[in-house]
Amino acid sequence: MEFGRSLLALWPLDPAATYLNHGTVGVVPVRVAEAQQVLRAGIERHPAKFMLRDLWTFTGSATGGPTLMRQAAAEVAAFVGARGDDLVFVDNTSAGVNAVLRSTLLAPGDELVVTDHLYGGLLTAVNYIARTTGATVRVVEIPYPAFDAAVAVERIASAVTPRTKLVIADHIAAESAIVFPIADIVRACKAKGATVLVDGAHVPGALPLDVAAIGADYYVANLHKWAMAPRSSAFMVVAPEHQSSLHPPVVSWGLDQGFTQEFDWVGTRDPSPWLCAPDGIRFLHDLGYDALRTYNHDLAWHAAQYLTGQWGTALQIDESAVGCMVSVMTPESIGTTKADAVRLRDRLLFEHNIEVQVHARAGRVWVRISAQAYNDRADIERLSLHASCN
Repeated sequence: MEFGRSLLALWPLDPAATYLNHGTVGVVPVRVAEAQQVLRAGIERHPAKFMLRDLWTFTGSATGGPTLMRQAAAEVAAFVGARGDDLVFVDNTSAGVNAVLRSTLLAPGDELVVTDHLYGGLLTAVNYIARTTGATVRVVEIPYPAFDAAVAVERIASAVTPRTKLVIADHIAAESAIVFPIADIVRACKAKGATVLVDGAHVPGALPLDVAAIGADYYVANLHKWAMAPRSSAFMVVAPEHQSSLHPPVVSWGLDQGFTQEFDWVGTRDPSPWLCAPDGIRFLHDLGYDALRTYNHDLAWHAAQYLTGQWGTALQIDESAVGCMVSVMTPESIGTTKADAVRLRDRLLFEHNIEVQVHARAGRVWVRISAQAYNDRADIERLSLHASCN
């Protein structure tokens, strides 16, 4: 299949826009959105039967087989390299991380280890839990914009002490877009006795994923970004030894009924984003999943080289640290602060109809380009032209 703007009609995006921000909240393909609407209509034909017999029940589905939530979980688990019985759905990565934080017994002097690349919403949750328990947050500084994978592993593992209760490690950092050597990080931390949670929010659909091979105690990731599921849809894979002590942020009828039972029912909510996650996976495969990942990576890497060349800025990362997103330093004339980043972001959108994530880091303003099947090099050139015009 030939990727680029010729595929734009597969998504409901404004065709006049240059959309380089797929990674922020995702874009639901037209056919997946249509499948979701069909499912919702079906639910309303017999809602109590659907919600309390087919979707979830204390006693198993009316057919005697797995419930619809467990069927969807099995399909997603096969896609991400996990066992269906170890995977539960959550609203988003933040919900999964909060579940782990709130289920971790902490006391004054205990430590939570994170890096300075951690997503801001998760850092807020970590700081809140530390504030309410007396635990200490240890923030590991990872050299940036120069990035060295071996240095990242060594620094994170060196931060682990006998008081470390949990390490939260990025697989792909949300802001810098760096792909971390996550299996090496998990291995090094667990060798020192640490429990490790991986934030994989941007990974499913963007990189090949084998959660079991990574070996983390908890792996949490979104399906509504690169995996083409409706919002909001995410999953959490939990090692069996932690399942009995883990509880969702909302405790309901599933309490004490088993790990999957507890997470599958936390009260009445719209289950269609999870049940349609397999539709998103099928969409990826129909596009040609391996070819799509290659195209997106190559376009992101091209963007990094092209934009730094046009703007006269530095690129200090290896290609191995780039997935389907890349953050690129803008010219110094753009500014250095968060306010400068917001000003550029809004000018690009409201004056030029270009949507891209912009942030301030390391004393400069950066744009984070998300490369998707509907993008091409002309989108990168248009961004280059209008971002550098003051």
